[in-house]
Amino acid sequence: MSSTDGNRLSEEKSPYLRQHADNPVDWQPWDERALEAAKERDVPIFLSVGYSSCHWCHVMAEESFEDPAIAEILNEHFVPIKVDREERPDVDSVYQTICGAVTGQGGWPLSVWLTPEGKPFYVGTYFPRNEGHGRPGFADLLTNIANSWAESREDIEQRGDQWAEAISGELEDPPGSGGEPPGAELLADAAGTILRSADREHGGFGTGQKFPQTGRLHLLLRTAERTGRGVAGEVARETFDAMAEGGLRDHVGGGFHRYCTDREWVVPHFEKMLYDNAELSRGYLAAYQATGEEKYAGVARETFGFVERELTHPEGGFYSTLDAQSRAPDSRREESGDEAEDHDPEREEGAFYVWTPAEVRVAVDDETSAELFCERYGITEGGNFEGKSVLTESASVDQLAEEHDRTPEEIEADIERAREQVFAARAERPRPPRDEKVLAGWNGLMIAALAEGAIVLGERYANPAAEALQFCREHLWDAEEKRLQRRYKDGEVKVQGYLEDYAFLARGALACYEATGEVAHLRFALDLADAIEAEFWDAEAETLYFTPAGGEDLVARPQELSDQSTPSSTGVACETLLALSNFVSHDRFGEIAGAVLGTHADTIRADPRMRASLVLAADRRATGWLECTVAADALPEVWRERIGGTYLPDRLLSVRPPTEEGLAEWLDALDLKEAPPIWASREQQGGEPTIYVCRDFTCSPPETDIGEALDWTEDLAPADGLSADSDLVDQDENDDLIP
Repeated sequence: MSSTDGNRLSEEKSPYLRQHADNPVDWQPWDERALEAAKERDVPIFLSVGYSSCHWCHVMAEESFEDPAIAEILNEHFVPIKVDREERPDVDSVYQTICGAVTGQGGWPLSVWLTPEGKPFYVGTYFPRNEGHGRPGFADLLTNIANSWAESREDIEQRGDQWAEAISGELEDPPGSGGEPPGAELLADAAGTILRSADREHGGFGTGQKFPQTGRLHLLLRTAERTGRGVAGEVARETFDAMAEGGLRDHVGGGFHRYCTDREWVVPHFEKMLYDNAELSRGYLAAYQATGEEKYAGVARETFGFVERELTHPEGGFYSTLDAQSRAPDSRREESGDEAEDHDPEREEGAFYVWTPAEVRVAVDDETSAELFCERYGITEGGNFEGKSVLTESASVDQLAEEHDRTPEEIEADIERAREQVFAARAERPRPPRDEKVLAGWNGLMIAALAEGAIVLGERYANPAAEALQFCREHLWDAEEKRLQRRYKDGEVKVQGYLEDYAFLARGALACYEATGEVAHLRFALDLADAIEAEFWDAEAETLYFTPAGGEDLVARPQELSDQSTPSSTGVACETLLALSNFVSHDRFGEIAGAVLGTHADTIRADPRMRASLVLAADRRATGWLECTVAADALPEVWRERIGGTYLPDRLLSVRPPTEEGLAEWLDALDLKEAPPIWASREQQGGEPTIYVCRDFTCSPPETDIGEALDWTEDLAPADGLSADSDLVDQDENDDLIP
């Protein structure tokens, strides 16, 4: 007997789910109604997890989910459930864990077969319609699983019990409690581990597909600054250069794609994710501060421009993704009204972004400029991607100036004019669909990046950060209950927030306070921290869970310790709680962070490459914050320029009212009876803006000269933290690095 509910995805707001609303498969969303249907019918669940811009998700849909014959099998023998992993990262995390353990890999689409109780018993990712590529055919696989359920159910349920227990052990059970958090030596030890996987020839890490690993780059920059070991900074710069110069970056319109499919950073998977562009722009700001090289600031500005132009909601929040696929430029198929939800088999991956020399010559009105543009960005007749070219910086401006006997300024001007014309021509192409979900956590990442941009590059970036923060407060935050919802789409709010939503948004709110000095942003950050304590902190296990205490019961309650496509929510939560502990009169935030880092100390040390966010949080706890407290009505612009232009990775910038009377109003707004140490007795001196620089209860005298104050930052720098057996690779000891 097949499902009588039919396909219910047209009722959903998620663009990914709506992409499958016309499938002949009787898709159900993940909800109580679907789970109960599996129990009532006593059939397995087929769970398919993906997201709107996922290339192989589109492929599997075209091959299998649009096939009436496959739909008949699915509807007859299973309850088919579709999940948008961007809406439900908890469901994704639970079943990705078993996929990785069983198959050695994970990813999307994630395909899992579950008992009616939600216990997995068969798992994989993409399956072709027919057998091939070393994978079974999807139709045959469905038939075999249905037969096994009928004939060998006891064996299947036993496997489900074993796998569910394995998931719980991996995700839910902490390794122990009461351990000592890692000390200052962890940073250099972690950097040594990361450096041994560095690709010194092409940049990045490893010899296969190249992913942005921004947490690792922050760790290496901090190590170079702390220890003076040049190789850490070199590897970070090489990777920033490779990502900026290669195909990962959109050289016409700005912004970054998801990852590159090759070691050389040439051909990307073309989807653009909000979180990548948030974390990468924040990384390039740090690279600019650490090196003083303007090119890194330029990449950050360009990325912010892309986000403001193409991923910004009219009311101020940020959309989630741009698809990898679009129709080819010569397609004449009429545009649909809602492109993100319209399935179109004519879409091609990367069609919006790739070029031929002939297309450039049509777009650019000057032949010389067109040729220079092609030389600069490696656009050739043969191409590097299916007969066309992904743009990469293949020749420098200086090289072209020498070859053409012209000045670099002339070459650069011609190329920029050509780029503007190519950008205008590209705007006429069919655009990649946009997933217009507004997710709290991903917005938090972008808010933090823009707020840091306001400090480093100029205050113009403070306004979009504050507007997005206000959007999240207005639409996703329940101030009375201190509860955060995860997703806003077309007026609908849905899904309880996860730890990443609270932690990322709290970091963004704190960064907005640093950039603007607005106490309301700090108040919101503290409210989110209170909610983290109430909803995600388990005092008995001494850990932070990914799902709230009152959330849906899954096979396991996951924790998120590793950096994946986004930073570890546990790591960001710990570092943000440590920062906010400076603004409260109790010690709970710092104690929670210390306990979590102690609980997972051995796990962090075991693989610091995958847990860079937790390493950075542990280092922050061990060395303390560099408190820069400014007593003034607002941060003077020249001070902003000096502080923003200086690499201070442990900086906590705090602007407080210049007088005790003004401070009293702030304390009232924050429900504090007395000033926290970061503000106490730090008044303005002589009617001039005054800065106090402190670390670990050691402070500079009050300074009205920003240069004098920044000199104190060197005197208050932490020790390098090198242990006696530290294996940080020296500049002349590169034999262990990938050649």
